[in-house]
Amino acid sequence: MGHERQMPRWSATSQLAVAAFALFAATAVFRCCGCSTPIDAEVDHRGDGALYLSPMIRDGRIDEARIKCRVHLNNSTAEAVNSCAGYLTVNETHGSNLFFWFFPAANRTGDAPVVLWLQGGPGAPSLYSVFNEHGPFTVDAAGSLWPRRHAWTTTHSMLYVDNPVGTGYSFTRNDAGYSTDQTAVAANLYAALVQFFELYPEHRDNEFYVAGESYAGKYVPAVSYAIHRNNPGAQVKINLKGLAIGNGLIDPVNQMVYSDFLFQYGLIDEDGKRLFKEQEDVARDGMASGDYKAAYDAMTKMMISNPSMYRQLTGMRNIYNVVWNKNPIPYEGGHWDRYVQRQGRAVLHVGRRPWSSVDVVYERLKYDIPLSVAPWLAELLDAGQYRVLLYSGQLDAIVPYRGTVNVARALQWTGAEQFRNATRSIWTPSCSSRCSPSEVAGYATAHGPLTVLLVRNAGHMVPYDQPAWAHDMIERFTSGRPFH
Repeated sequence: MGHERQMPRWSATSQLAVAAFALFAATAVFRCCGCSTPIDAEVDHRGDGALYLSPMIRDGRIDEARIKCRVHLNNSTAEAVNSCAGYLTVNETHGSNLFFWFFPAANRTGDAPVVLWLQGGPGAPSLYSVFNEHGPFTVDAAGSLWPRRHAWTTTHSMLYVDNPVGTGYSFTRNDAGYSTDQTAVAANLYAALVQFFELYPEHRDNEFYVAGESYAGKYVPAVSYAIHRNNPGAQVKINLKGLAIGNGLIDPVNQMVYSDFLFQYGLIDEDGKRLFKEQEDVARDGMASGDYKAAYDAMTKMMISNPSMYRQLTGMRNIYNVVWNKNPIPYEGGHWDRYVQRQGRAVLHVGRRPWSSVDVVYERLKYDIPLSVAPWLAELLDAGQYRVLLYSGQLDAIVPYRGTVNVARALQWTGAEQFRNATRSIWTPSCSSRCSPSEVAGYATAHGPLTVLLVRNAGHMVPYDQPAWAHDMIERFTSGRPFH
């Protein structure tokens, strides 16, 4: 989830974060609330120096918007990278704006898949992944940019959004604009995506995927479900083809497996296992009774609070990779956050907008934590239109692989029984010079549209720990090739 320096709370922070899920059947709840009364952006946001693209998109000034959003990086490594950044207004009543950074695929023609990437938290900026996981470059302590060898942006058009409102450079002018559940998160993201495809109409027919990690295990199904429900009657249709979730918290009641995981790794003994099991039962009881505060308190007590049971019983501080005691860079934040708040501020068109604290978003979503987004995921599987990849790093303690397997096996969809009886396969990567094709990268269990993937020797942030394998993974997934 995130760390003190804007990392995802389920992805490298010191607190638990998982947002809730409420299932609304009506598609109208996903539409852009308050967008029926346009406002003059130059008046509303006068003086902050940021780039607001929505008025230009609304007025059909697409060429002007695309010229203004171009990112001109003053760095020999990155100056040739084509990208666009700015704000999309998603709720005009509250003055809510989502910040995005878009990288068209560098080494493919116009048919490259478009991937929306969402970070966890809640409240962790997706800018983290630009610099630390699969964007085109990394950043060092001096603020210099260096090319990434296994960038997803070479083969995929990557759209990074600081989500939800209040995360990173995304903001709202009215406290009522903050999201308090996944329905609101999805509504804002959907509104942003519609505008994005108006800004880039040449990408509308490209395959579109929603991906994310950690607490984005909630965001990814939520916005995908919004697209699914809205597409039939939408003027701007989004060509959604699949969802990829890495080490994601999706269905907490089935993911409370800390006692078994830590015991199997030898980090706790029988007494420790019993203590963890007691707290898991408290959390499950709270979820079942609707006492979500009690469930939240039990969840945080085990792994996140200071001190947590995990640290007290194991002496270890890193909950994102059990072989590390301390968080390495970039798990500790690295240099990216300093860069985006200093050198990157002008080129990203954020003007004088402040950089938001993780806590702003987290406090509004923390009691939404113990609920599940599994019903939405099951409905998407049953639609027969979308592929779903649930991938997990083998060494992650905060969202263990076994919990992800439990989620997949508990999903209620037409292919559930066949998935439960599916044969596991060995995944060897097809990455030529980037890695050895004889390596065992992981193990896949798949049936129909659903694949559950274990990535060996990786923790919570798979693309950071195993960049070559992660690149092979996303290429296989978006191309529909099996994992064997």
